[in-house]
Amino acid sequence: MAVALITGANRGIGLALVKAYTNRRDRVIAAVRRTSDRTELDAFAEANPKWVEVIEMDVADAADIGRARRKLEAEPIDVLVNNAGISGPDRQSATDMDYDGLAEALGVNAIAPLRVANAFLPNVKAAKGKIITLSSQMGIQGASSDSLAYRVSKQAVNRLMRGLATELKPQGIPVLIVHPGWVKTEMGGEGATLKPEDSAAQLLKLIDKLDLASTGKFLAWNGKELAW
Repeated sequence: MAVALITGANRGIGLALVKAYTNRRDRVIAAVRRTSDRTELDAFAEANPKWVEVIEMDVADAADIGRARRKLEAEPIDVLVNNAGISGPDRQSATDMDYDGLAEALGVNAIAPLRVANAFLPNVKAAKGKIITLSSQMGIQGASSDSLAYRVSKQAVNRLMRGLATELKPQGIPVLIVHPGWVKTEMGGEGATLKPEDSAAQLLKLIDKLDLASTGKFLAWNGKELAW
């Protein structure tokens, strides 16, 4: 039985990953902001008390991460999944940018995954585990300036995680950056091509295969390696 810590676990891909791990009888620590709608997650956790533990953690709050880390201090973590993220502000083109929104997107989508990874690194080391961060191919696609805050934040987290992979490889901890596909979530919209449970199933296959030989790679949900 593996132990997986998943951020942003109350909806979308995060909730689908919680269910996927639980269904194969792995234990899940599901991290959510205390202000999030967690009705479905709580109901699932109540139905699976042996397999799901819900903790409150706002990834944009360093103190909150610290509190969660202290709560889980003795818990080895086999898989840490940085899933929490935001789409960015309403105005995010190069000539019409909400700068506070840009800073928030960078904080949540890029800085927070690195902070979470470092906070729980002792737990991951204790289990000889692995670190996974959900990114997006939008961070590397073309010259489009739509959703620019989101694109920049994903490019930033890609680079940070690649650096983390380089530093942790000698310590035996693999790191993977994954594009989960265009998924039918609140962020992806109804026009998306993948259901959350389908994306989660493919992500589990990639995570299971992750080792030091593939650390630092940027992969799509279907296993295709994406160019930097």
